[in-house]
Amino acid sequence: MRLSSVFGIIKMAAVIVLLLLGGLIAFAFLKPGPQDVPWTALRLGDPVGIFTGRKIAALTAQREQCIGLLRNAGLVVEALPPLRLSEQCAAPDRVRLAPGQAMLVLSPTSVAPSCPVVAATAVWHWQVLQPAAQRIFGTSLREIEHLGSFSCRRIYGRETGTWSEHATADALDVSGFVLADGRRISVVRDWSDTGDKGTFLRIARDGACGLFATVLSPDYNAAHRDHFHLDQAERGSMRWRVCR
Repeated sequence: MRLSSVFGIIKMAAVIVLLLLGGLIAFAFLKPGPQDVPWTALRLGDPVGIFTGRKIAALTAQREQCIGLLRNAGLVVEALPPLRLSEQCAAPDRVRLAPGQAMLVLSPTSVAPSCPVVAATAVWHWQVLQPAAQRIFGTSLREIEHLGSFSCRRIYGRETGTWSEHATADALDVSGFVLADGRRISVVRDWSDTGDKGTFLRIARDGACGLFATVLSPDYNAAHRDHFHLDQAERGSMRWRVCR
């Protein structure tokens, strides 16, 4: 081997070592929270971080762990029996929030999305929606209004094509929000608002993007003019991500 090649290898090795050392120093200096590193356990009460959404998506294959995280966070939930209407329409990990708990209220209360969707909704409520409501309106958020979760159908109700995430209860359509003082913020009515309600809705949409695999708003198309579509597409693989 020629001397120049040896020096080239040594230089490359030195650069790699310096980069690793630099990364370790930066990591120690910045001291990121558990939500910003991939190997720490998920805690639903932590602030939203770089890996929060991916950790929630990974709960798709971990039903008991997901339910445990909800309960550890203080939520009272009922694990429902698996639902299977057909090969395409099956919801194995539905959970329903017990009514009467102020920590997270979905209205109507009968809805039973998949556990990862409920987990993402809880973090969204605590870490995005509540702070925004307090900051913008000076009051807390009382409930999240929705149009449902499970629906055995294809996307847009077509007769052919890809099956909707609603067919596995891996989606929730949010239509509005109710504040503690009774004021309502409606997606269909207030999305074009240039004041506080419109600002809140855009913060809500943008904040959901770090927690769900797919977030569709009125900016996406006319079919979503009256709701936010939130889902954990591809059963948690996170390969398909849309935020609009």
